[in-house]
Amino acid sequence: MRIGYLLNTYPQPSVTFVRREIRALERRGIEVHRFAMRSDRAGLVDPADIEEYDRTELVLKAGGARLLADAVWLAASRPARFGRALGSAWRMGGRSAQGRLRHMIYLIEAAHVARRAESLGLEHLHAHFGTNSTTVACLVSDLGGPGFSFTVHGPEEFDSPQGLSLGDKVAASSFAVAISSHGRSQLCRWAGYDDWPRIHVVHCGIEPGRFPKPGPMPPGPPDGPLRLVNIGRFAEQKGQLLLPEALAIARGQGAQVHLTLVGDGPMRSRIEAAIAAHGVEDAVTLTGWLDEAGVRRVLAESHALILPSFAEGLPMVVMEAMAAGRAVIATHIAGNPELVLPGETGWLVPAGDAGALADGIALAAACSADGLADMGRAGRARVLQRHDIDREAGKLARLIEKAIRR
Repeated sequence: MRIGYLLNTYPQPSVTFVRREIRALERRGIEVHRFAMRSDRAGLVDPADIEEYDRTELVLKAGGARLLADAVWLAASRPARFGRALGSAWRMGGRSAQGRLRHMIYLIEAAHVARRAESLGLEHLHAHFGTNSTTVACLVSDLGGPGFSFTVHGPEEFDSPQGLSLGDKVAASSFAVAISSHGRSQLCRWAGYDDWPRIHVVHCGIEPGRFPKPGPMPPGPPDGPLRLVNIGRFAEQKGQLLLPEALAIARGQGAQVHLTLVGDGPMRSRIEAAIAAHGVEDAVTLTGWLDEAGVRRVLAESHALILPSFAEGLPMVVMEAMAAGRAVIATHIAGNPELVLPGETGWLVPAGDAGALADGIALAAACSADGLADMGRAGRARVLQRHDIDREAGKLARLIEKAIRR
């Protein structure tokens, strides 16, 4: 079985879960050809991402002349198919904030991918994210290319479901995937009732072998500070801007705590300013982006992950922290409650509330090292049972095989 994977930007540090899924499919004997519109090679630090870059076909690298020639060839050789795709692009563009001109560009990209898929003998396309990558996959199908499926992650897709034509994309697909029950419920909101059976849950996963049984937890409460770590892109939806205020409140209440921030992004300067404004410079370390080995190292040196997000899908970083045997403080949003069980694997707090976040920090700081270790063990058992990438990729493979048979 030969299939294509289609993304907008790939590889990149924030989508390592796609790489794990692809490689799990390949371990099952499925040949996967990677397509991406673009990639930020300079921003890659993980050797596995760099290797993946070398295995990915970048559509825009083909050049405008080649892409346009493929579109002209399909328009001339398959006028009915091309007209159908043109109509789809026109309708989707009319709903989208990006407009019809951008969707004409997607149509040209789709023509190139359709011709490449035909020459490679691909039997199915799977897109990640319900944005322009799925738009291109849908147009490839209209042009006579292989059928397609797509995975929706959120939260971005759920911010603009009508503008992204999510309902139409579900209806046109062989099947659609959500990464959590919450995500499936949001797709069901915008899909027709008759299309609900084609919406499935396939979790993102971890590779259990990369998370051996955790060693002893570092010394912590009451013998030392609670060591928290936050990992992710510094962006508005991730809520890191609340952390300095929450740390200051918790410290004011007597909690000993240190926070390591792993990542980077557009909010970095504002986060640094907030750290200074709340006087917690001595309690915060910023590391920048780390590779997977570096992430596992900082998790091993921490007692708990803290995730103050305003919007999420089903965070990979929570899965990785739980697999590493660490408790989690997270906001009560989206798929988080499907992972974090209050009092058992961590704590859930209301989103956007620095005081509630500080209360969560104080509860963790008041917990003994043994208590935190017990939570970590419970979280590890839960995530290994629910999020083994080979098991989840097996679900996806069966859906793709069924779609190809149809």
